[in-house]
Amino acid sequence: MSAPVTTNRQIIEAIEGYAPLSLQESWDNSGWQAGDPDAECRGALLCVDLTPEILAEAADKGCDLVISHHPLIFRGIKSLVGHDRVTECLTEAVRRGISVYSSHTATDCAPAGVSAEMARMLGLTGAAPLDPSGLGSVGDLPEPMAQADFIALVKKTFGCETVRASRTPERPVSRVALCGGAGGDFLGAAIEAGAQAYVTADCKHNLFLDRRDEILLLDAGHFETEQCTKALFHRVISEKFPNFAVWKSEAEENPVRYV
Repeated sequence: MSAPVTTNRQIIEAIEGYAPLSLQESWDNSGWQAGDPDAECRGALLCVDLTPEILAEAADKGCDLVISHHPLIFRGIKSLVGHDRVTECLTEAVRRGISVYSSHTATDCAPAGVSAEMARMLGLTGAAPLDPSGLGSVGDLPEPMAQADFIALVKKTFGCETVRASRTPERPVSRVALCGGAGGDFLGAAIEAGAQAYVTADCKHNLFLDRRDEILLLDAGHFETEQCTKALFHRVISEKFPNFAVWKSEAEENPVRYV
């Protein structure tokens, strides 16, 4: 008797059980990007951003499904003629018979989503959502830390070559707010939550300037703060399908190079 076939849809049902599409922001495009949800799935490859190189890696590993954090398609596409990344990935996915699914702000807003995972990685206690939408997280360090020591901990935890840090007067850091990806809009919420430090990405110049006396702002990089999504997806799938082949992409690189 042959083993039952696992489909793309079954794998994604596990993801959506953890991060329902109903949680995504109104401007987002989480969900199926390409392929056949009901096709057999022999393996899944996980990434932050889909590239042609990652599709080739998926094919080499025998994966029929790629799950990315950032959606491949954000805006309307009128043709598949051209050589931009989105067009090349869509064309190649169809050619290779690889389905693509993205769980972006659905995972950001999930109760155990990106920011909650960042809090866990930093060892924060009593972590709770920073914003009622579920975005962000705030919690406490086991013991207060000097700013320099906290910055070193952030760099080590998230694999940052460097961080952008505000020139905030020296004071111990004990309460920390976090938001994976572009979370500058929640700086005020971090201050109101009593945090002495806020870790996020893609912060504009004025944020470092205007509230530097109130909180230590660390821009740790978009990729760096969201690459934990691969571990999140891997954990969710492996718990539901312990014998299923699921891989974190080895071909993926941070698109930002620090020189």
